[in-house]
Amino acid sequence: MGKQSKIIEREEVVIRFSGDSGDGMQLTGTLFSDTAALYGNDLSTFPDYPAEIRAPQGTVGGVSGFQIHMGHSKIHTPGDNADVLVAMNPAAIKANARWIKEGGTIIYDKDNFTDKNLEKAGYEKDPFIEERLDNYNVIAAPITSMVKEALKNFGLDPKSVLRTKNMFALGMVYWLFDRKLNYTEQYFEKKFHKRPEIAEANKVALRAGYYYAETIEALNPVIKISPAPIAKGTYRNICGNAATAWGFMAAAEKAGLKLFIGSYPITPATGILEELAARKDLGVKSFQAEDEIAGICTALGASFAGYLAVTSTSGPGLALKSEAIGLAVMAELPVVIVNVQRGGPSTGLPTKTEQADLMQALYGRNGECPVVVIAASTPADCFHYAYEASKIALEHMTPVLLLTDSYLANGSEPWRIPEMKNLPEINPPFADPNEIPFLPYKRDKERLSRFWAIPGTPGLEHRIGGLEKTIKGTVSYIPENHELMVNLRAEKIEKVRDRIPELALYGEYKGDLLVAGWGGSYGYIISAVREMQDEGYKVSLVNFNYINPLPKNVRDIFRNFKKIVICELNLGQFADYLRIKYREFSYEQINKVQGLPFTVNEIKEKCIKILEGN
Repeated sequence: MGKQSKIIEREEVVIRFSGDSGDGMQLTGTLFSDTAALYGNDLSTFPDYPAEIRAPQGTVGGVSGFQIHMGHSKIHTPGDNADVLVAMNPAAIKANARWIKEGGTIIYDKDNFTDKNLEKAGYEKDPFIEERLDNYNVIAAPITSMVKEALKNFGLDPKSVLRTKNMFALGMVYWLFDRKLNYTEQYFEKKFHKRPEIAEANKVALRAGYYYAETIEALNPVIKISPAPIAKGTYRNICGNAATAWGFMAAAEKAGLKLFIGSYPITPATGILEELAARKDLGVKSFQAEDEIAGICTALGASFAGYLAVTSTSGPGLALKSEAIGLAVMAELPVVIVNVQRGGPSTGLPTKTEQADLMQALYGRNGECPVVVIAASTPADCFHYAYEASKIALEHMTPVLLLTDSYLANGSEPWRIPEMKNLPEINPPFADPNEIPFLPYKRDKERLSRFWAIPGTPGLEHRIGGLEKTIKGTVSYIPENHELMVNLRAEKIEKVRDRIPELALYGEYKGDLLVAGWGGSYGYIISAVREMQDEGYKVSLVNFNYINPLPKNVRDIFRNFKKIVICELNLGQFADYLRIKYREFSYEQINKVQGLPFTVNEIKEKCIKILEGN
């Protein structure tokens, strides 16, 4: 490896690529993540997008970032602070200065640190002095000028040349972490197979960055992260939205049904619709609706016709879908509604993460309108919970609301692809055409679900809809019948409790503090709890994925701890929900509403304060 003087082994490392929204930082981070995953590292990523589509170039509001946490052992989060920051302009320094570890490495494009760009970022002169970064390992690389020199004979226009700057930076990072270039070069060949000159230009820029890093002593020593010990199988690097889509496809195949998605594009949920729309080869039928209401109504129509029907949205879209969710509850049709949560209210923070739609998911409809609510915990297990949501919806003939969030949707991690034979069976309760007369609201005794009659089946003619019905499907305004049906629909949801797993406890079954969370905060919470356990604190963790109904053993676990603290990215919605359900316990809270995930350190510090009575 030429001038390398030393290679050091590290257990884990956090890298952050940051620059203008046109600098290709998302692609750069994705390519590095894919290379790390193929090498065998465990990893977790966190893409951070600007909220404005065309934020002014060079401003802090236009900064786009991508953070990767990779390691030799199990990785649960994208990391708190970065060991290495790649900054393509001064605004990237401004946006990320507080997220760099003390003494970390900063690689920056010195050609972009002009007086004009410094002013746009809010600096007077030297950002490294102003941010007190002068004791860091700062690498001033002439990235822009070097790619211009490397590609001067390619005949490309200036914009095309500058688009390769991110590959020069990526090449430097590949050298620093002893990574090969061939996976990324193969990507160029595939992506630009119709424009081989662009593929070659990106290869040249990548190699130029690699060899530039090799020639400068400032990047010694090389850091090596050995592969993680993982179970045998076929893996892919997957984001939460893609995992959700594949979970639905697996469920449809297992149930022997066709899959339909009716959705309206909305950040950050659009990726689910896009992923399913690309799978016509697997029989998926997709419909990009004109609005959110049309999206769920077409899904209900597909459900009525015998499809596994899903619709995807974010918080504002869920508000628009609420009436149609009520129709699905009243008609008792199976449908899965995915809410990829983002910061709100209203348009809010469309590219940032939050867990503030919980009460909306539980209660955001008129009348007594219970639905099953499930929340995924990691990008990869979005597959599992999409599958479980589909299974519950189909077998219990009910709408299921699946909550993910922007962090899960866009973040990625290695995922072991399961074999279809190992996935749980899904058995929809189809109506028997030989049972005459057919009663559309006759119920399965065990689950209280009605039977699914597919239109066009002789003998199964029936009526369902948004008006209250009798068991025969005739409209009824009888007060006692309405109360009976309301209670039956609520009891049907409670019956799901018999089919979901008990709450898992991480740690001792008794202790001083139980840390509880739900959904996508799991990785940060378990990392904090494990660190506290290693330091001798009597702390355990529960993370809720099944929220309505709650698992059977919640009360049994809660009573064994002196204090309970709820961590969530809102002002305390799950804590309030637990106060309703289990009012005999008191709950501390750790809350955050900044459009960012937790950090491990802030959870740990606040838990220790609670333990100490502060």
